[in-house]
Amino acid sequence: MAAFNTPLPPPSYGDKVSILSIDGGGIRGIIPATVLIHLDNALKAKDPTSSLADYFDVISGTSTGGLMSLMLSAPSSPGSNTPLFTPSEVVNFYKTYGPDIFKLRPIWDLTKCPKYDGKFLANKARELLKETRLNQTLTNVVIPSFDEQKIYPVIFSSFKAKTQTYLNAKLSDIGLATSAAPTFLPSHEFENDGVQFDLIDGAMAANNPALVAVSEVFQHSGEKEVLLLSLGTGIPKAKEKLGNIFDIGCQALWLPGHIEVISEVAFSTDMTHYYLATIFPGLVPPKNYLRIEEYNLDPSMEAMDNADKKNMDNLEKVGEGLLTQKVKRINLSSYKPFELDQTNAEAIDRLAEKLFAERQLRLKRKSMEEGGRPFIETI
Repeated sequence: MAAFNTPLPPPSYGDKVSILSIDGGGIRGIIPATVLIHLDNALKAKDPTSSLADYFDVISGTSTGGLMSLMLSAPSSPGSNTPLFTPSEVVNFYKTYGPDIFKLRPIWDLTKCPKYDGKFLANKARELLKETRLNQTLTNVVIPSFDEQKIYPVIFSSFKAKTQTYLNAKLSDIGLATSAAPTFLPSHEFENDGVQFDLIDGAMAANNPALVAVSEVFQHSGEKEVLLLSLGTGIPKAKEKLGNIFDIGCQALWLPGHIEVISEVAFSTDMTHYYLATIFPGLVPPKNYLRIEEYNLDPSMEAMDNADKKNMDNLEKVGEGLLTQKVKRINLSSYKPFELDQTNAEAIDRLAEKLFAERQLRLKRKSMEEGGRPFIETI
């Protein structure tokens, strides 16, 4: 039992690299956070002292997923092995503070853009994350963002920060950068290690950051077998082409001054080079890749900024309902999902078994290398 509640040894002691990836989607982040409660409970049933950061080599997220990644990987206090938030606490955070994050400007200020001034989120991020920096997280994190002045993606990666010190920014700055959705929240400007940033939502580079995280792993850790859990924030049944009148007005003001940004996003030049930086035979073995997404989200829940209590409660129910749904994969010819013969909850439970076994294996090998008695005699 002495092995429990210890940091996860590096992949060199194991057979696999484990990655958790969380999409962007604003308040719809409640959906993946609710799914993660099931995984957290499954792992705590094996070791009550553990957290998700004890099992994943990388936690990656974009926008709301980026904020969530930081909440799950930041230490609760300096030197602590306990994360700032559990998945359950993340859900409570959204439901408690969502209305303040997405609180409209006063009526006399409604003509201004972006839609929200972002002050509450900025203050809350700094209050919670304090001075903690990227190199102080409990596990590796990979957070995409996009510099709207330099017109290229910026990937805040624990791997890159070891040699590119300007990326070793405060977690509060990284979280505010990746979540700065154009027309909704202001861009986030800050300076770190002599480098000036003007960053917007990571979704402009990669709303689903899974491949970014995998690429980082292979670029910096070599080609090892990957365990990948990728969580979405819901795809509506029928997408509305335009938002409300307020959104259209903000878009009309923002777009003319950001043509280069839109052009880069449309052609994804830099991100394509980023993906091609790693050459490997396949993403991950199919049995090691679990994507959980609601492909038929009620359009009434589509808005990323609808923080009404009823909507947030419904999003939580969507997350709970996903657990009972069959695992879905995308047909690469038709791009339509098809079902596998197991539920998402069953798949998560199997993933928990793999994560637990991998962690025990690493602890045993590390102990043997150090010449002491193995913490765990059998796997």
